Amino acid sequence: MGHRPRNPKGSDCVSKTPPDDQRPATRLITGGRRAEWTNGIVNPPVWRASTILYDSVAELRARGGADTHHRLFYGRRGTPTQWSLADALTQLEPEAEATFLYPSGVAAVSAALLACLNPGDELLMTDSAYDPTRSFCDHFLARFGVATRYYDPQIGAGIADLIGPATRAIFMESPGSLTFEVQDVPAIVAVAKARGLTTLIDNTWATPLLLPAIGMGVDYSIMACTKYVVGHSDVMLGSVTAGPGRFDALRTVSHQLGQTASPDDAWLGARGLRTMGVRLAQQGAAALRIAEWLKGREEVARVLHPALSDCPGHALFQRDFRGASALFSIVLAGGSDRARAAFIDTLGLFGIGYSWGGFESLALPVDPQRHRSATRWQAEGPVVRLQIGLEDPDDLIADLDRGFAAWRSITA
Repeated sequence: MGHRPRNPKGSDCVSKTPPDDQRPATRLITGGRRAEWTNGIVNPPVWRASTILYDSVAELRARGGADTHHRLFYGRRGTPTQWSLADALTQLEPEAEATFLYPSGVAAVSAALLACLNPGDELLMTDSAYDPTRSFCDHFLARFGVATRYYDPQIGAGIADLIGPATRAIFMESPGSLTFEVQDVPAIVAVAKARGLTTLIDNTWATPLLLPAIGMGVDYSIMACTKYVVGHSDVMLGSVTAGPGRFDALRTVSHQLGQTASPDDAWLGARGLRTMGVRLAQQGAAALRIAEWLKGREEVARVLHPALSDCPGHALFQRDFRGASALFSIVLAGGSDRARAAFIDTLGLFGIGYSWGGFESLALPVDPQRHRSATRWQAEGPVVRLQIGLEDPDDLIADLDRGFAAWRSITA
């Protein structure tokens, strides 16, 4: 699942690869659509396979003893359907080596961490990390002798002071998916490279379109493709894109864990990827408009959106990001959990559910203080995370206005 594929039988074949100067929007369309995988049609078909048949024992032995990367060998190693999506994701980051697909974002995070950590190692993990990532560190990694130390997401180059003799990797999530602090990725990467440490980032919020992490020197860029890549709230999928020289370790541990994404899910991921750019642009613009409207509401104490000037790390956002996606949080101006629930329950256009990145709007009660250990989360009131979909922003604003009326009826 990487960047320089061969044809399914492994013989030499001329592939059309995107020129290095293609812009990201064009790469979204051209990536992964190699002639040997499409056979003249627009989209690679769904290749479903477990058993691969060989013409002879000699061929079986030869293929089994060779590099199976992008060669049919056994269904778990992939087919052109999976390779096509992986290749397209790699091509979104021209400096990348290759991409591996996973059945979920959490599986992608887990495999990437296992690719660079051993018993006795220490991991530095941002305190704003996605809760399942924290759970994997605090339970699974801890069982196998890997220590995790959490750090302030706004530490920047100061992370050098936390590095000890056992530190091997630094994990970032920028912005954090609940409180949206933006990290100084270049500063952290510079420290890590000087100390010989591996860097990883959960880049689900921005995708490579808005934050080219590999180009910034990050070793592993991770996405829950369930979100913006798929875009339709109907597939679980994850990916890890590896920087130069990093793919072999990732592929080895992923094969040993038996990780694979189904061809049907990969096909749906590739289908969603083609429109990710326009969806991100429209949803991001709508989200920013709604965030600015929310800033003027008396029911809202704070809007946690990186593109707003008062959000932690806004200057870093302006420097490093190419735009904003559609997920952000609001801190209500006081009120109880009951009032927050009334606000959310009253909303008609915002679904109540986990995940984000789909075409539909969502609202979710979140409690960041439950997921902090290195820093303390303090807020004026309960927090609501909003995912802005493709609905008309005026309709969403009217819906939020009705929700605030319900909040006031309990808070007053």
